[in-house]
Amino acid sequence: MLKYVDTDIVFQEIPDEVTLAVNLSGCPCRCPGCHSTHLWADIGSPLTPDTIDSLLDQCNHNVSCVSLMGGDAAPAEVDALIGSIRRRHPRLHTAWWSGRSLPSPLVDLHNLDYLKLGPYLAHLGPLKNPRSNQHLYRVVHGVLTDITQRLRHTQA
Repeated sequence: MLKYVDTDIVFQEIPDEVTLAVNLSGCPCRCPGCHSTHLWADIGSPLTPDTIDSLLDQCNHNVSCVSLMGGDAAPAEVDALIGSIRRRHPRLHTAWWSGRSLPSPLVDLHNLDYLKLGPYLAHLGPLKNPRSNQHLYRVVHGVLTDITQRLRHTQA
């Protein structure tokens, strides 16, 4: 069962989107230097389609995207939830932030508009760092197009 710890409305994770970011617990990746080690534990509340509806109601539906942040321990559940969001809220874009290097074969890319891949490696920095190993992809009809450059800043 997917569990979430908290949410936030964010503006930088997905370009041109106002995103409801949902932080999932139970992360198996355990990246050294992770800034969210509390998400490694199996904590939080169950995340269901009805919970997503409630979270969207709480933000007055003033978002254009829902992003699941984590969920690598249960990619089939991530897929089911993203598919549900797609069906219940067809105007919303969907995103998944995964700490894996490759997309899970258990996730139907046709249900996603964005996919972030890559473990956090402290010596390479976060996604916005030009040296980062992480990548953000736009997904159109199941095809990944790297759009990472839109988030990256040059380092002085």
